[in-house]
Amino acid sequence: MVYNITKSMPSILKTIIASLVAPLFLVVALGVMFFMLHTLNVEVRPILTIIIALSPIWLPLALFYIVWEQWMWSVQTMFVYQNGRTTLRIKLPQEVFKSPEAMESVLTVMHNTNNPDNLMQTYLDGKHALVSSLELVSIGGDVRFYANVPTKKIKNLIEAQLYAQYPGIEITEEKIDYTAEIIWDPEKYDMISFHFGKKKEEVMPIKTYIDFGMDKLPKEELKFEPMSPMLECLGSVKPHERIWIQFLMTPHGEGVFKNGNLTYRPTWEVAAAKKVNELMGRNEKGQSEKEEETDSRPMLTMSERDTIATVERNTSKYAYKVAIRAMYITENGKFDPDMIGPLVRSFAQYDIIGRNGVGIRWRTDFNYNFLQDITGARKLLMKKAELEYYKARYYITGDKKNHADSEKVFSVEELATMWHIPGTSIATPNLSRVENSRKEAPSNLPIQIQQ
Repeated sequence: MVYNITKSMPSILKTIIASLVAPLFLVVALGVMFFMLHTLNVEVRPILTIIIALSPIWLPLALFYIVWEQWMWSVQTMFVYQNGRTTLRIKLPQEVFKSPEAMESVLTVMHNTNNPDNLMQTYLDGKHALVSSLELVSIGGDVRFYANVPTKKIKNLIEAQLYAQYPGIEITEEKIDYTAEIIWDPEKYDMISFHFGKKKEEVMPIKTYIDFGMDKLPKEELKFEPMSPMLECLGSVKPHERIWIQFLMTPHGEGVFKNGNLTYRPTWEVAAAKKVNELMGRNEKGQSEKEEETDSRPMLTMSERDTIATVERNTSKYAYKVAIRAMYITENGKFDPDMIGPLVRSFAQYDIIGRNGVGIRWRTDFNYNFLQDITGARKLLMKKAELEYYKARYYITGDKKNHADSEKVFSVEELATMWHIPGTSIATPNLSRVENSRKEAPSNLPIQIQQ
């Protein structure tokens, strides 16, 4: 679904055209078939009789297939439009002594799958899970934290939770979204966009704040902040450059007909259970695949035990379907390829060799430009689309063949590791914080002056 109606007219036009292509293609195919049969002197009348006789079976199915997706798109888009979108700028407090577990709590409370109460809410009102976007932005080296969320469902909730977890934080609503300053003009701007995601199966967890030891609340000077490479990269941006990073999150839940799914889609706990059985050499019933005595069975290594424990811990928490997009924007003629390496490698903090990691799954470029895009027109179209999709907080896979950059499920623990309110151990000079800490008045102040 598209989240900005005014900016998505090209997408709407494409959808309308796509809905007309299917019946048009069917008519053309039938015409070609009858022409070939006539050329081969095959009697067409019996075939037409059979097709017409069976039309009560195939015609409703064909019409349902054509209309279903368009109808669901229209009602869900209207639901998104009615909820609205709000961009919140988050200014960091002077002092943060909490671990990313505080952000994990915020994400847990934000998890709202919008499960409909009845079929009317699903198929007439378009009620479904909405997308929230947590964003890291550098505008000329000025590092900022943003959250773009549904106005009715999430805005007040995330504000209240952030204020509760991080005393001294400051949250302001942006009247004009920061993305509005960049208007597509290939003669003025050059850009590249990346889609990041998990490199392996989504049930295999990445390195989280618990693996970094931050759950034990070490002293501020002893903390290892996993976001520091990314924030340092953002802080090194030149005045004519922009780096935008967004984490598009859709609450992960079970897909059933009541929620608008024609086929059943289980949650990732099912895949996690299969993975654990695979690691332990068991079948789906939890029994050993080989009938061996207990003493002769191979023992799990320490790494395998940790992996199984982490998988079970990770999938026991709330989760989101996540798409990560990063864009580097600069003035035309000033594109600096040396900015790409630090941006990409900043996600390497979350890699665990043999388990999982976060890496590039697609980009607005080709491996062989001289063969795949000789004129450069395809690359320009991809860049324009990515800019508009970023502004609309909309995601579509770029890899149409393998879908390597499709949305992956991340737990709130994994998300909180990649996006949280960092402590004072981050010394990035351009990371804006609230100038004055707000503290309560001392409890021993006199309440009146005696005369």
